[in-house]
Amino acid sequence: MGKLLYGPAIEVIFDDRVLAHLQLVIGLKLRRGESFFFSWRDEQSVGDGRSVIWLDPSIPLVFRYNGGRMPRINREWLEVMTQSSNSAQGLQLTEEVGALGRTTEE
Repeated sequence: MGKLLYGPAIEVIFDDRVLAHLQLVIGLKLRRGESFFFSWRDEQSVGDGRSVIWLDPSIPLVFRYNGGRMPRINREWLEVMTQSSNSAQGLQLTEEVGALGRTTEE
């Protein structure tokens, strides 16, 4: 399990595979200087609700992985998340979709 660290006080735990996909989508938006919402469902251990943060290029962001290797990237899932990041609701973390095992290198 990896962590997304945002600003001085936000620390969210995600699976390394999820975190890798988030890094690519979020990195693309922030590289363009775009700010946007990012939302996800909380685990039952923290209330089983939903969290939303406003991502802005001026706020420090760290992706901390537990594992040493970059997970394989699912292009279809990446596309779904990229499309959601461009909506009024912003990036919404969804369950993985599409063919597992397809990579960006293929």
